[in-house]
Amino acid sequence: MSSESSEFSSSHPLEAEGLEAEQAKGDRAPRSRLISRVLTPAVKLWLRSQVEHIEDLQIEIASGDRQILSGYLPRIVLAARKAIYQGIHLSQIAMTGENIRVNLGQVLRGKPLQLLEPIPVTAELTLQEADFNASLQTPLFANAVIDFLTDWLGSTDAIGEEVTTEGPLNLQNLQVKLLPDALILSSQIRSASGEAVPLIIRTGLSGQGRYLRFEKPSWLPHLNAQRGIPLRELDGYVLDLGETVVIEDLTLSSECLHCQGHLTVLPG
Repeated sequence: MSSESSEFSSSHPLEAEGLEAEQAKGDRAPRSRLISRVLTPAVKLWLRSQVEHIEDLQIEIASGDRQILSGYLPRIVLAARKAIYQGIHLSQIAMTGENIRVNLGQVLRGKPLQLLEPIPVTAELTLQEADFNASLQTPLFANAVIDFLTDWLGSTDAIGEEVTTEGPLNLQNLQVKLLPDALILSSQIRSASGEAVPLIIRTGLSGQGRYLRFEKPSWLPHLNAQRGIPLRELDGYVLDLGETVVIEDLTLSSECLHCQGHLTVLPG
């Protein structure tokens, strides 16, 4: 096993035990050279092409000689930190992909690695408060929040004074604060008179299947308020993450959001 693989195994004991058992079988030399010299660099290059930023990327490939030569990889385990994927900032990532088919013949001729079939992946993701706030600075997530608030403000008087929703909302200081079992979304918005109005929503968050769900959201008069006005029209509001995502467990704390689940990585 390469030094990089050894470091990975020691850092991830749950995966290491199974991988080491597989690696103990048979003659390892041809497979190790193919993995270390060809497959691991090709997989890393492909992964880096899929993200905007990633650090400490570590990969472990488990496969037999004939499987590798046919372009079939039963399992790949990876871990990384400080990744940015489609505007989402992530502090920690741990993923296991299974039943992977790649264009190994072309890779051996110097071509980029490509997936030939969708990959089922189990994943653990950790987002800290700083990750949320960095993600909110990207157009993708800022626009999603603006669209959500535009729809909601057009049908509520929770703020207690007139707020114009004609045209795009002018949000300022958009931030997320993490609490035990809840998060606070805060910003300032211009009222019809041109004054800055605080906009602060506290909500629990749960995940099931492809959906994130608001739980018992409330409108807060200020950021440190202990009690707020219940927003019953938002209780149970869902955000659809798409058919390739399945959330199994989601935990919020004052330090981070931790999520476990499955996703499908598509070719292309």
